[in-house]
Amino acid sequence: MWPVSTDHMRTGDHSRTVAVVTGGAGGVGLATARRLGRTHHVLISDVDAPRLEQAARELAADGIDFSTHVGDVSSRSSVDELVAQAVSLGPVVSVVHTAGISPAMGPAEKIMRVNAIGTVNVTTAFLAVASEGFALVNVGSMAAHVTPAALMPTRSYRYALSDIDTFFARMMRRCRLVPAAQRPRLAYSISKNFVVWYSARMARAFGARGARIVSVSPGAIDTPMGRLEEKDSATVVRYAALKRPARADEIAAVLAFCASPDAGYLTGADILCDGAVVAGLRWRDVLAMARA
Repeated sequence: MWPVSTDHMRTGDHSRTVAVVTGGAGGVGLATARRLGRTHHVLISDVDAPRLEQAARELAADGIDFSTHVGDVSSRSSVDELVAQAVSLGPVVSVVHTAGISPAMGPAEKIMRVNAIGTVNVTTAFLAVASEGFALVNVGSMAAHVTPAALMPTRSYRYALSDIDTFFARMMRRCRLVPAAQRPRLAYSISKNFVVWYSARMARAFGARGARIVSVSPGAIDTPMGRLEEKDSATVVRYAALKRPARADEIAAVLAFCASPDAGYLTGADILCDGAVVAGLRWRDVLAMARA
């Protein structure tokens, strides 16, 4: 863990509420932490320890009240450690789950474990400590909305509620229907489509605790992760009404709003923040994007 000075972390001080950001060392995650840190003690978690240290230096320079956690969302035990640290810092009022990987960052199996199973781990672990006014915001993707529905194994998503091993096996079975080179992209689309479905499906469980859960689905974003998919991003931007990728802080603003009391009646919904790509797509555009 990054050694945070007492100027930035007041151990045992419950005078401020706690907001958690997974993937907090990334472009959107760090931008979200800055926003949430204006009114909360923010706990940022990331699997990449060196990047987390750099993020900590930036938050310290900004005067943000924060803590850090090195963890892997695809590991339930690691997520449980994150929850334990969060509740030790004070009342946890929101979680923004930005941790995830893109098709260029690993094989299909890894993408599915981080993006889909990671979302299940974070959602169920924080549901256990959610109370009145709590909000969880999961990050989906525009890809969840543009990939042909016939490729989405939606009937198998329900296994994530009871048998995570069967869920994972069925997701990978669907990915193996396409050539090996295309499996990371299909795994990404399926995983993000699942995030949108799962966030809606879990709204009732959160509502029973007076809490909320939503998903936000960005399009192309100008971040280091987004630039790994430069060719795909350029194709997406061509169809966007705004003709540019989003800035990290623009997406962070939506995430922070969804996590705030100002969005107090927003739950079980997906917020598509893609520069109006999906709104203007025709079938021939979808086919052209797939060929590109």
